[in-house]
Amino acid sequence: MTPESAATYLLAIFLFAITPGPGVFALIATGMNAGFRGCLSLAVGMTLSDVLYLLLATFGLATLAEHWGEVFGVIRVLGALYLFYLGWKLWTSSTQDEEMPATGANGGALAGVTQGFLISASNPKVILFYIAFLPTFVDLDRLGGASLTLLVALTVVGLMSGLCLVAAGAARTRRIFRSSRAQRRLNRGAGSLMIGAGALLIAKS
Repeated sequence: MTPESAATYLLAIFLFAITPGPGVFALIATGMNAGFRGCLSLAVGMTLSDVLYLLLATFGLATLAEHWGEVFGVIRVLGALYLFYLGWKLWTSSTQDEEMPATGANGGALAGVTQGFLISASNPKVILFYIAFLPTFVDLDRLGGASLTLLVALTVVGLMSGLCLVAAGAARTRRIFRSSRAQRRLNRGAGSLMIGAGALLIAKS
């Protein structure tokens, strides 16, 4: 991979990270409710899922994964139901002290990582992205250990940079709304985003 290809790949991964979809909507909702720190574990989970698909594509297993329709269907439904649950929790909460259980202080980092992983892993767009995208930058048949390490590093940096940018914007919105009434409206807006993310996940074919 040439320096130009590496830079182009990094930019493409960054843009892919901030493209609206179930993961971005869930991240915005989390940032609006739990702040920037509450988003970090969610972003890590999403990034781990993408790295897994990158490795699958690299070792020629992505096509097999793409055809595990029933397995991904079950994961997608479970992920969507969980997002519906989080959306309902946000709708029924009224103050900023009642944070979302998945990625707030009460939910723990592991819950956030799991949620992010499920959202990204159940999105067929992620699989197809790496299947169609990687061969334009590297020859997968001649990919060595050093090049693979570079690809993984670029993917992690690009994704985390984009996702953290989204999270920071959502967290800034949260800080604006300080009164109980405004916080209640913010929670309901975040809950609607969570429910919308779940609906998008269900609608994915």
